[in-house]
Amino acid sequence: MEERVLGRTGRKVGVVGLGAWQLGADWGAVSEDDAFATLRAAVESGVTFIDTADVYGDGRSEQIVGRFAREHPGLTVATKMGRRLEQVPENYVMANFRAWNERSRRNLGVDTLDLVQLHCPPTPVYSSDAVYDALDTLVAEERIAAYGVSVETCEEALTAIARPGVATVQIILNAFRLKPLERVLPAARAAGVGVIARVPLASGLLSGRYDERTTFAPDDHRAFNRRGEAFDVGETFSGVDFATGLEAVRRLSPLVPEGATMAQFALRWILDQPGVSVVIPGARNPGQATANATAANLPPLPEATAEAVREVYDTLIRPQVHDRW
Repeated sequence: MEERVLGRTGRKVGVVGLGAWQLGADWGAVSEDDAFATLRAAVESGVTFIDTADVYGDGRSEQIVGRFAREHPGLTVATKMGRRLEQVPENYVMANFRAWNERSRRNLGVDTLDLVQLHCPPTPVYSSDAVYDALDTLVAEERIAAYGVSVETCEEALTAIARPGVATVQIILNAFRLKPLERVLPAARAAGVGVIARVPLASGLLSGRYDERTTFAPDDHRAFNRRGEAFDVGETFSGVDFATGLEAVRRLSPLVPEGATMAQFALRWILDQPGVSVVIPGARNPGQATANATAANLPPLPEATAEAVREVYDTLIRPQVHDRW
């Protein structure tokens, strides 16, 4: 698999990684055996970057990933912190950082975490000198090797990119979220900050496997967070109304190269965007993990594809998402 440097971490990672939210919770039940099989399939397909968080299954995802990583040296594991308490800026202080950090190190079974990201905190946190001072201290103490941020909005990303210690920015980027192409990706490239593209398949909409009859389990966020009841609605279907998303996928489907799936096309489109370091599709089973990783083997898409994706976005998607995130 092609490798790219992950921003200021200096690490090289495969361009398709694995998002491990599904292995923790909120996507329906995934057994431990299935979780390990999914991780094995991803790594065997060239994946070297795994993204998790301390709140995915209240630590379950970190624990599973940690056990797997100890048996597969050479992986880069990123985690996140900050959503274990009420989401107010006052909770983003060193004492809490140390507590969250200690818990993640224990879950993952390491002394130094490869990459720790602030997990979509309140907007003022991105501008706090004290927050970055605390993160710099954790690096100096070798509790973490590098730190980054996970953001909801482009403005949050730009604020973080301007900070010299920020190694990576994780942002929603897919064919339903084109706004990051305008300023975020160019700013990250100029600053040497890595871009981790999350929600690349719009919670599965861009897999092309859903239709109007599709239903989701009650413990799946695609059932319980469609209006942002539990967390930012942009994390579910990228904030796009389900019916609108289905129509957009139908219009995009003629662009899929022969022999590729809709999901692989959607991932290849992201990899073609200058400035992207790694894309992190999730997977609930080995087949999904393997198919996602295979997207890295597709050649770059024709130039005309970009115009066609933009047309579908402008016509159907832009009114719902562009000014919000």
